[in-house]
Formats: sequence, structure tokens, C-alpha cells
Amino acid sequence: MEPIKQIRSRTAVLPYTNIDTDQIIPARFLRTTERSGLGRHLFADWRYDAGGAPRADFVLNQPAAAGCSILVAGRNFGCGSSREHAPWALLDHGIRAVISTEIADIFRNNSLKNGLLPIVLPEADVAWLLAHPGIELLVDLERNRVVLPDGRELAFELEAFARYCLLNGVDELGYLRSQDAAIARHEAARAAHGA
Repeated sequence: MEPIKQIRSRTAVLPYTNIDTDQIIPARFLRTTERSGLGRHLFADWRYDAGGAPRADFVLNQPAAAGCSILVAGRNFGCGSSREHAPWALLDHGIRAVISTEIADIFRNNSLKNGLLPIVLPEADVAWLLAHPGIELLVDLERNRVVLPDGRELAFELEAFARYCLLNGVDELGYLRSQDAAIARHEAARAAHGA
């Protein structure tokens, strides 16, 4: 996982509510456990027509969205079935953070475990972001702030362990492995005391 300290990017905006994981990455693309290459299938049913040609009117196909690593979406993003492929597809496409008023719990947990930052902000703030697509934001994970172009700062919450993992670019297993020496000392002390 790549550490996240700050993300500075223009925003791509999907102003729809209840974007489910099957819309993020349709089930027909779940035949792999490889993360790379899934970005081309991100929002496939919205991005491409029946013949596979890109739809010019879909936001991620427009030149203004090129290089955007912050996605702003409507309420209840990532609802539906549990699939790690959804955050994998977003990350492979280049999205590093998703901002919404509500992010489904399973999608949120899968995102945090895979290095995608899910940010929940109040409805008025997200409504403003949705109404201003393409603005440049600074997501500052070290301070748990989203900084707007005018300097205003929007605070967001993130559980401490998930924040630690994202800041340090480790998943849960990577964190445990980083504690090998402390675990070995603990086990040795237990063995010495006959536990």
C-alpha cells in the first residue's frame, strides 16, 4: 500500500445517490484476484456503450477528469454486496479518496484495508463540492482536513488505527508483521514464566 499523507487533486463528481458496488465494478469482472487492470472496468456499464466504446458524456471519460484522484459522490456510496474489487478498481483507476455524506460500512472497511481513503462530510459541504466539479482540493490526512480552494477547512473523522495504517502505507497484516520483535519478546516472556 502507498502511504497517504496528503492528496492534492482536482475532483471528479458523480452526483448520484446509492451508487452500489455492482455499479462501481460489475460482477462479470470479479473473476480475478489481481488488482491491476480493474480500473478499466470501473463504472463499466456507465462508461461504455453496448459496443464497448467510451460514452463521451460520462464524467470519467471527459478530459477534465483525467488525473483526478478525488471522487465526490452522492449519499450512500458503495452500498450493495461486499467486494474488495470495488476499492481495487477505484485505486487502479487512480482514485485515492472518495468523499460523500454517507459511505456504506462494508465498502468503507474494504477501502481502508486497501489504501483508499473514504471521507464522510456533512451534507451541506458535499452539496457544495458536488456543485463545483473539478475544483482542486487538498486532503490532509495528517490533520484530518479537506482544504478548499479558498482556504476553508472541513474536518473529517477517521478511526485511529485505520488512519495509522493509511499514513504508514500498511494493511493490518503489514502492521502485525511490523510488530514481530515485540510479539517475539512477549512470547518469550510468557514461555519463561511457564504460561
